[in-house]
Amino acid sequence: MEEIEFTIIVPVFNEEENLLRLESELSAFLQIALVPSKVLFVNDGSTDKGQEIIEQICQRNEAFSYISLLKNCGLSAAIKAGIDHCHSPYVGYIDSDLQTSPEDFNLLLEYRKDFALVTGMRQNRKDSFVKKMSSKIANNFRRFMTKDDAEDTGCPLKVIETSYAKKMPFFKGMHRFIPALTLMLNGKVKQIPVRHFPRIAGEAKYHLFNRLTGPFLDCFAYRWMKKRYIDYEISKQG
Repeated sequence: MEEIEFTIIVPVFNEEENLLRLESELSAFLQIALVPSKVLFVNDGSTDKGQEIIEQICQRNEAFSYISLLKNCGLSAAIKAGIDHCHSPYVGYIDSDLQTSPEDFNLLLEYRKDFALVTGMRQNRKDSFVKKMSSKIANNFRRFMTKDDAEDTGCPLKVIETSYAKKMPFFKGMHRFIPALTLMLNGKVKQIPVRHFPRIAGEAKYHLFNRLTGPFLDCFAYRWMKKRYIDYEISKQG
């Protein structure tokens, strides 16, 4: 078996209606991926039949595996858990609602060797007016606070050099600051336009507080953390 170069983290919380579509689309992507890849489901304390379905998917697909969190901890925790269990040189993630396509990972993977983070920018978003406006306001405020120049940190399509991902200080809400954290670690960031699709199954788990009030508060947490972040490099050892 080829050595895996890329691990796709899929955070899952009560998405039983989407899991078989995920299996189909991710399996199709693995056949055309630019590099040998695998899928890691992170069940974030689902209370539906998601865990049962995930186990069935992993039993019939060698390139699929899973970890299951004891309780619902949120998207940042699920991503962090996936990163902690990743052993490939590159790691990425995609939302389980399939509003972005796994096929577009190949657009990002082309630049993996030149950038610590390659992140998608959703084009022609198929979201409600309220969701698009709240995201725009939150993104503008975040850019003002972090100076990361990222157009769409909410895009759930990213490829990260695993060595950088493992160094990132994560806490609740910090998935929105992956570009800023990469820059803080002196990594280079590239943004790539990707497709966006309407949700066709299940329900969104994040509402106005998650998209607007929460990100505002998280910006201040990020600023506090950045001023106090400890970073060092060893120049010599004997």
